[in-house]
Amino acid sequence: MSKHTPFSFSGEGLRHALAQAHLPALMPAIACLTGDMSALDAAWQPNLADQAQRPQAQGGLSAQAQGLARERAELLLSRWQAQGCPSAPELAMPVLKQIMGFVTGAVDPSVVDLLLHELGMAKPVGQDGPPRLGLPADFQVAVIGAGMSGLVASWHLTRLGIAHTVLERQAEVGGVWVENHYPGARLDTSNFCYSYSFAQEAGWRHFFSPRDEVQRYFQELAASRGLLAQVQLGTEVRAMRYDEAECVWQLDLVQGGQPRSMRVHAVISAVGQLNKPRLPDIEGRERFAGPAWHTAAWRHDVPLKGLRVGVIGTGASAFQVIPQIAGEVGSLTVFQRTPPWVIHTPAYTQALPAGLQGLLSSLPGYNAWYRFEQFWVAVEGRRRYSVVDPAWQQSGSVSELNWQLRQMLEAELDQAYAGRPDLRRQMTPDYPPYSKRMLRDDGTWAQTLQRSHVSVVSDPIARITENAVVCQDGSCHELDVIIYGTGFHASQFLNSLQVTGRGGADLHAQWGGDAQAYQGVCVPHFPNLFMLYGPNTNLITNGSLVLFSEIEIEYILRCLASLGPQGARAMEASAAASHSYSERVDAQTRRMAYGLDGVSNWYKSTSGRVTQNWPFSTVDFWRQMQAVRHEDFLFWP
Repeated sequence: MSKHTPFSFSGEGLRHALAQAHLPALMPAIACLTGDMSALDAAWQPNLADQAQRPQAQGGLSAQAQGLARERAELLLSRWQAQGCPSAPELAMPVLKQIMGFVTGAVDPSVVDLLLHELGMAKPVGQDGPPRLGLPADFQVAVIGAGMSGLVASWHLTRLGIAHTVLERQAEVGGVWVENHYPGARLDTSNFCYSYSFAQEAGWRHFFSPRDEVQRYFQELAASRGLLAQVQLGTEVRAMRYDEAECVWQLDLVQGGQPRSMRVHAVISAVGQLNKPRLPDIEGRERFAGPAWHTAAWRHDVPLKGLRVGVIGTGASAFQVIPQIAGEVGSLTVFQRTPPWVIHTPAYTQALPAGLQGLLSSLPGYNAWYRFEQFWVAVEGRRRYSVVDPAWQQSGSVSELNWQLRQMLEAELDQAYAGRPDLRRQMTPDYPPYSKRMLRDDGTWAQTLQRSHVSVVSDPIARITENAVVCQDGSCHELDVIIYGTGFHASQFLNSLQVTGRGGADLHAQWGGDAQAYQGVCVPHFPNLFMLYGPNTNLITNGSLVLFSEIEIEYILRCLASLGPQGARAMEASAAASHSYSERVDAQTRRMAYGLDGVSNWYKSTSGRVTQNWPFSTVDFWRQMQAVRHEDFLFWP
């Protein structure tokens, strides 16, 4: 991973860099680095309360406030540099709280540990406990998947000296970022939030990084932290069976085309949710004679220049692909079932300014504080805009806040399609914001749809022939290539594995297509099976998936640490505790825009239950995962 370069800004060079610096993060970073609290003057303290709804440059600071902050920053950094760029002093907790409070406002004592965690300053789980969490020296763990969640699991197990193997079916680490290499693939959350709290050396180049930059982050982390030695690439797990007599899991694998097996004491699933492409059930789909593929299986061997291309779907992947290929194809037909709500994000495809990038790579601690400020803005994000007010009657919205958000989004549509009232109608969702996934755009999407050789078809598809898509209104759209941007089988957790637990329990039969897990991590009848990014741990309005994965693996470590004191070799969530937990999650989900009856989205299983999303606050999730409620588990000696 990229390391900090020596700090070398001075004079005009320093002033130029500071002109591009993000001040709401820079000033607390300087205070932490120098111990000089004059960096935190109230004159330039940002008001971050409304940043989630309508982000403003520099946290909304006035030009005068920005100027004052830059003058102070130049003074303090010049003084620090003249002293030889000393290491940051060790700061007492009251001072750290004061610095954090510059970003967060008054610091709630109950979330101090969370704030320290996100700054990379928290004491790691198990650091002060017995070696290997008190587990026997021969205790073995299998981690399934070497994507974002699997790597964070491996890092924690490695630092604690717990023997483990990461089983990855792909030829590289990186998970979804290995599989999705379509044109335009990039993050739609800040890359700083999509990074680990303990690994902030990354040399990000963009505000929302493209796929290759994200993939490089995970590959460099795995190499620099010594994790590759634990990874077996090209290894697919086909089945798992629990041996009650021995308290071990037997895994059936295929490696290099050859079957093999493995026996371990615990399994951590990190297989993710968005890795099983879904092709639509359209009559005649197999009859199409030309090239056709899903965005997650992009055909780079098929040149699109001058061809008649149809893209079915306008979800997240298609939304990124369409502007990228529009300039190459002869004609582009976009088949849209339901339009997405779009958050206008001017910096979506922008590179970080050179001065900001230079400070992030050379000023110690700035990377962490930059990430921390973005974490705080997103920690609750727009969650309150998605909560249903039962008394609200305005159609197309679920509360007054949700209606206000809709009005803002519609105003942006008015501007984007000012000369195309036909597209304005087609691109206006008829559902409340946050009923489905919201997408980011810097204006390119609307501009692409208004190009002369691009057309949007909203009439439902009736069938596909050898050379065309035929819609229910009888229109026939002749095509050379079809690209499916139709999403994934997200609710079919672990469906590529046959999983047999205690007493012969079949995981998929037990779930019945409706996955549930205690804390999103543990399932009754399946001892020592833990999940990362499991049921009801997805996020759409608040928080960070990376944060949730870190919280989840730390909770799993606490579970493993409880085995010894309980005199046990294995543990599983009780059926009663799991049922009670799911009822609580479901009750809150019904009060969210995406959980309403009649709303269709990929968050729901075939039964209509939301199996994906966490409906409470990020802080709620953090709090519930800080301790293991032993009374909610069965322990097996």
